[in-house]
Amino acid sequence: MENAKVYVDVLVNFDKDGTMSPVDFIWEDGEKYHVDRILARERCASRKAGGTGICYTVMVNGKESHLYYEFDKWFMERRCS
Repeated sequence: MENAKVYVDVLVNFDKDGTMSPVDFIWEDGEKYHVDRILARERCASRKAGGTGICYTVMVNGKESHLYYEFDKWFMERRCS
């Protein structure tokens, strides 16, 4: 089975209170995506890819996605068909 965890580069904004918010990310093919909106932020585990951390439920190009911050790295789940 192909690894479902894809590590991504993320541009992050820190506000004056220290709240971290992802702004853009670069997918494994080099394509850059802008986070249009953050819908939710919660500590949880990725059931598909494994690992735990802060899960950001985000809107990107009109689609809901999940972006995970795991200690010192960002990852997303690869969509498997």
